[in-house]
Amino acid sequence: MLEVERLTTRYGSISALRSVSISVGAGEVIGIIGSNGAGKTTLLNTVAGLLKPAGGRVELDGSDVTGWTPDRMLQAGVALVPEHRRIFTDLTVAENLRIGGVTVPTRERSSLLDEMVELFPVLGARHQTSAGYLSGGEAQQLAIARALMSKPRLLMMDEPSLGLAPVLVEVVFDLLATLRDRGRTLLVVEQNATRMLEVADRAYVLRSGEVVASGTGPELAASENLFDTFVGGRDSSSNGQGAQA
Repeated sequence: MLEVERLTTRYGSISALRSVSISVGAGEVIGIIGSNGAGKTTLLNTVAGLLKPAGGRVELDGSDVTGWTPDRMLQAGVALVPEHRRIFTDLTVAENLRIGGVTVPTRERSSLLDEMVELFPVLGARHQTSAGYLSGGEAQQLAIARALMSKPRLLMMDEPSLGLAPVLVEVVFDLLATLRDRGRTLLVVEQNATRMLEVADRAYVLRSGEVVASGTGPELAASENLFDTFVGGRDSSSNGQGAQA
């Protein structure tokens, strides 16, 4: 579905990504892990069209979509749940969800809303609540549901467990497992490397803007050297806390 070939992205003279290549097949859950500052968020933002690459190529279903604008990428079926959620706090939960479905034909929105309520029961209970009153875990679920309202073929998430209490981290990863089991295609940047590798079909490890390792979840999870050298140790990658990357 998605092919990223030798992607390079710069902030001024600084290369945040250096010739990064990854692939995401239909129905796969792909994790992107690495220490803070590794380039994980930059990778998602470049694929989503929020950043323009300095080199390389992004292909979606065999078509070159390099440098497409975010709205064009969304129309093509690529949705991003950004870091720190960025929901509309002055609108209700229902209004946030409806905004997420603006690219979908009107006749389909009601069924999508029903699906979101089934998938996220807490949002159904809080349907008319201002999003600014949601807890961190509820807000993260709303951000994911809002992205799903666009019926994406590829859903990208940036640090979905960031800053959440341990019990809510488990809620997020249970949700990722449910989406995987329903055949969703996911590309997930996650600081909680241990839990991400339990859910992912495959994962890539970034360090200083480069891919330094890749493999299946079990293969990478079994590598003590990988955690100690590139991710920062198992304890720091599995505590449910994190900073921007």
